[in-house]
Amino acid sequence: MAGAIAIVVVLLIFPTLILMSGGVASAVLGFFLQRDGEIRHEGSELLELDD
Repeated sequence: MAGAIAIVVVLLIFPTLILMSGGVASAVLGFFLQRDGEIRHEGSELLELDD
């Protein structure tokens, strides 16, 4: 019975953890890529435009 409960818990928690970690990784990657773009193109008038 404990094995069945463990399987159900893993099936409910594992997909959530994968989706959450993907979201965190995307946020971190986006932050660093935006910062890199601003550093590379410092002084450009295009940086002052709204997103």
